[in-house]
Amino acid sequence: MADFKNYIDGKWVEAKSGATYERRNPATGELIGTYARSGPEDVAAAVEAAKAAFDRWRKLPAPKRGEILFRVGQLLIERKEQLAREMTEEMGKVLTEARGDVQEAIDMTFYMAGEGRRLWGQTTPSELPHKWNMTQRRPIGVVGLITPWNFPIAIPAWKIMPALICGNTVVFKPASYTARSAVRLVQIFEEAGLPPGVLNLVLGTGETVGTALVQHPDVALISFTGSNEVGQQVAVECARLGKRVSLEMGGKNAIIVMDDANLRLALDGIVWSAFGTSGQRCTAASRVIVHEAVFRELADQLDARVSRLKLGNGLDPTTDVGPVVSESQLERVHRYVQIGVEEGAQILTGGQIARDGDLARGHFHQPTIFVDVRPEMRIAQEEIFGPVTALIRVRSLEEAIAVCNGVRYGLSASIFTRDIDKAFRAIEDVHTGIFYVNAGTIGAEIHLPFGGTKATGNGHREAGQAALDVFSEWQSIFIDYSGRLQRAQIDVEQLTADD
Repeated sequence: MADFKNYIDGKWVEAKSGATYERRNPATGELIGTYARSGPEDVAAAVEAAKAAFDRWRKLPAPKRGEILFRVGQLLIERKEQLAREMTEEMGKVLTEARGDVQEAIDMTFYMAGEGRRLWGQTTPSELPHKWNMTQRRPIGVVGLITPWNFPIAIPAWKIMPALICGNTVVFKPASYTARSAVRLVQIFEEAGLPPGVLNLVLGTGETVGTALVQHPDVALISFTGSNEVGQQVAVECARLGKRVSLEMGGKNAIIVMDDANLRLALDGIVWSAFGTSGQRCTAASRVIVHEAVFRELADQLDARVSRLKLGNGLDPTTDVGPVVSESQLERVHRYVQIGVEEGAQILTGGQIARDGDLARGHFHQPTIFVDVRPEMRIAQEEIFGPVTALIRVRSLEEAIAVCNGVRYGLSASIFTRDIDKAFRAIEDVHTGIFYVNAGTIGAEIHLPFGGTKATGNGHREAGQAALDVFSEWQSIFIDYSGRLQRAQIDVEQLTADD
């Protein structure tokens, strides 16, 4: 067990109040450590440090900022196994998935480090003679990053790396469930030689630390990943204060399985997408929309596959599905199972909280599949964020697309089909930010934009070049070497007349 502190202005410090909280392993109930329970005064100190470091950091050439990120990436490679094992202990996902979480952070770190040699602007011809036009990216200032517990190293990397390479300074508020992973990530930055004040870490609850960060007048941008309920509150507050906000929120993702699909491949995609990370992904497949011609065959095979999945500690190599993150999350998931039954859906497999043997010490819910699900049911409309998926029967591609689009979210969707025409019809008509053909709904790559439509977010994207647009602003530059005053849109008329 260890004590985990805030990192402010290059120093590891306790919360000013001295308050702490505990975190236990969701699989075993064992105590992991105690953590600083910070307050608004800790946020204020972190913002002050970030503000003081900003001018020095933004003036450090971007390639030099990138060199620090390259060192961070190398240290992440060296610590990958340790980070993955601690992540599994902290939030429950099986070890192979935890390794993937760290790998995603490695990929993002090297990608953004390379952007230090590019950070492309534009050059364009001027409408006037002897004049040069160009643009460049400028940092925004102090940015506040609020991250969730389900990807405790990958998602912070999605935000921290582009924020730093663009020249911003950061105040980082991780989820309270996974603060140890955040501490480990910041320790790596410290070891890599990041100057004091450039990256600051404040531990604590969203209600206290998150609110103080959003409301602080010297924080120019909030990048938030989490629930729609909280994200909408963040958006309203940022609008009131006139600050920028990037939101990545919920999903109700669907896999479409057509009558010509490779069912073996579709089964693999469904099991991975619905029950990977115990369904605790914003891209999890909580709906499976199946053509009636293959519905019964797919349901039977899925029942056989899912009923054999082993629940257990994610550090056990034989475990298929780990715990959900907390007792409250376990209760939420099971309440949705009860809602599904009350609405008239039938449980194909699972449906219970697992209390047998060692599972009684943790927060385990059986992987659950519903059939006889109507598209308007709550279990087919609302994000459950657990190991539960609903099978919906349709008669055509057109109906499948309509059902897929018939939710308030628009993050990820996929289709399994051997027909290229059907695949492109779905690509054209499904309204999501991410779409897969003959794959599940999870598994985005870091060099493409990540994010969704409708209630999933507010139009911004993480990852790829799109992330740079969140963490920078454009400066347009006009250089006139004509030796006289030239007036755009006015003198151009005289030029045309002279011609």
